[in-house]
Amino acid sequence: MRWTCAIGGLAAVLIALPVAAQDKTTLRWASQGDALTYDPHAQNESPTNAANNQVYETLVSRNAAMEREPALATSWENVEPTIWEFKLREGVTFHEGQDFTADDVVFSLNRSLRPTSQFRTILANVDRVEAVDPLTVRIHTKKPAPILPDEVGTIYIMSKSWAEEHGVTEPQDFSTGQETYAVRNANGTGPYKLTLREPDVRTIITKNEDWWGSGTPGNPHAIDEVVYTPIKNGATRIAALLSGELDFVLDPPFQDLQRLEQSGDLKIQTTPQVRTIFFGMEQERDELLSSDVKGKNPFKDIRVRQAVYQAIDIEAIRKRIMRDLSAPAGVMIAPAVHGYSDALNERLPYDPDAAKALLAEAGYPEGFSVKLDCPNDRYNNDEPICQAAVGMLGRVGIEVTLDAQSKSLHFPKLQRGESDFYMLGWGVQTMDSHYVLNNLYRSNGPTNYGHINIPELDQLTDAIGTEIDLDKRDALIEQAWTFARDNVLYAPLHHQVIAWAMKKDLNLPIQAQDEPYFRWASWSAAN
Repeated sequence: MRWTCAIGGLAAVLIALPVAAQDKTTLRWASQGDALTYDPHAQNESPTNAANNQVYETLVSRNAAMEREPALATSWENVEPTIWEFKLREGVTFHEGQDFTADDVVFSLNRSLRPTSQFRTILANVDRVEAVDPLTVRIHTKKPAPILPDEVGTIYIMSKSWAEEHGVTEPQDFSTGQETYAVRNANGTGPYKLTLREPDVRTIITKNEDWWGSGTPGNPHAIDEVVYTPIKNGATRIAALLSGELDFVLDPPFQDLQRLEQSGDLKIQTTPQVRTIFFGMEQERDELLSSDVKGKNPFKDIRVRQAVYQAIDIEAIRKRIMRDLSAPAGVMIAPAVHGYSDALNERLPYDPDAAKALLAEAGYPEGFSVKLDCPNDRYNNDEPICQAAVGMLGRVGIEVTLDAQSKSLHFPKLQRGESDFYMLGWGVQTMDSHYVLNNLYRSNGPTNYGHINIPELDQLTDAIGTEIDLDKRDALIEQAWTFARDNVLYAPLHHQVIAWAMKKDLNLPIQAQDEPYFRWASWSAAN
């Protein structure tokens, strides 16, 4: 019965996949989960950012080696301690023909600071944004901002007039399921135009023939049409790739990698990702929503958080579930991120007996119950990791009920503050520790779903964001990570390693953010 259902599901997917027109260069690809929205400021989530990055652009970008490079800004300068000046690219137009000017930058940066934007804390140090002339923008900050070019490199630029015309001057409120025109429509300056958006079914983007960057070094811009089909089932994704119905799969199941490489027609690329997977724990509520403990919150006690950490056999997860495509994490930043060190990354030992003793010392000798919220279509082997953790935690007395569901349900639940215990992964677009501390640890951080509220850590985070002496700044970063690690504010699991599977004649450089940039793609001459 299972075999029959799998074949039936595969047939349905293959029928839905459009055949490339002969007069077009088409790339057909899939991954397990769709973008959450096309509103560029609503959700700071990697697949959503990857989708938006095809149609929208930022002032500053990064190449395949994660090196900073100009995009909609051609240069930038810290003209005064609290003023950065950006010179904008001339002659750029939005997809619907509007001229790109400084007014669009001012509008977009201000829009990203609105309450429903998940990007709001990235530019929290911004005091005001000023259009000096049509091609010059000055960003005034409250305090010095040493990494502001990296921070504005995360903010997509919208057309001010288009947003006003369609009533989308405010970002979508994703947590409530709000629908706006910007959710399914887009008007950027980027290399591709959004031409069809059917969420969780199919998305088509087509080449922007007027893109300013076409043919520049590293940007062949050779693909005319990109067709994306979300396929949740890993076996179905791989069958479609092997049959030739797909050209590229972003997240092939690790157990299939050897078979794919041996097929003769496909190749595998791997690289360490700038992403850490972890468990978060609610630390604000006086009583958990899902626990049998009444009148108090076990996760407020560092001994309980440490027990969770030490109950998890990360080496077993690495070998049996991740097939060695992960690196155990002791700190919440991957090695490529500024501020990482091997010393900080050293994990507490796996020790179930120590975990039991910590629980007893905290007043839970018989353990307690709690619900674990986990996505099943977002990270590499996310649900299997959670399933393994349920068993490991059970062995020390923590009875865990697993609630695994699509990220389209998982993330809104976290954003509404309805989770006690959850899996999350965090990538670092700016390649700097401040981005992680500001989002995951700061008391008002938009992805601080455990509601950590420690004034000392807030002060350290703010100081890191404004210190211009690099040696002093590095010392503050180390101090912040040491504090966060010693207080076990999260239970880190591992830094992801990613694998991409594609046809041998497809040239698409793998990127450590796990976000394919199709402007980099081309087919070999033999195609």
